[in-house]
Amino acid sequence: MPAIVDDAMTAETLPPVTVNILTGFLGSGKTSLLKRLIAQPDLKDSAVLINEFGEVGIDHFLVEEVDEDVVLLKSGCICCTIRGDLKDALLDLHERRETGRVPAFTRLILETTGLADPAPIVATLVADPTLRHHFRMGNIVTVVDAVNGAENLDNFQESVRQVAVADRLILSKVDLADTGTIDFLKPG
Repeated sequence: MPAIVDDAMTAETLPPVTVNILTGFLGSGKTSLLKRLIAQPDLKDSAVLINEFGEVGIDHFLVEEVDEDVVLLKSGCICCTIRGDLKDALLDLHERRETGRVPAFTRLILETTGLADPAPIVATLVADPTLRHHFRMGNIVTVVDAVNGAENLDNFQESVRQVAVADRLILSKVDLADTGTIDFLKPG
């Protein structure tokens, strides 16, 4: 006789969530890209974690609705100083997924602040045994502003670090930049 399978997934059957990191320097267009991405039907099973630098978050207003699928970390830059906050937010989101308080999701898009160094975020995800059990690293997508990207790379180590760890680079604001600047910024 076949076994009866409960429709609700249990903690044992929930597959690990793929975490994709969306990063880029201040003003590069991360939130605009995120807004367009989460409107796509293919990404309907995504949760979003937005990190914001400063005491008052604004990006969540730009994404439109903040509901139980969106967590805003108000404590500052996701970097070395708040790894505990990141872990707590991820585990809280996992627990809400597990108990059905948020719809099931298979991927998580983590949008960093424009000043974040993604390396400590990756280290937190891959080094922590509890997080490794529930989450796995996906892609790191870095948005580079075509207008200010070269200057940001010259003047800000954070921008360099974001580009250095990228699996994918997205060049934004190409409609506002000249062809020479765009060509200079394209990976080659």
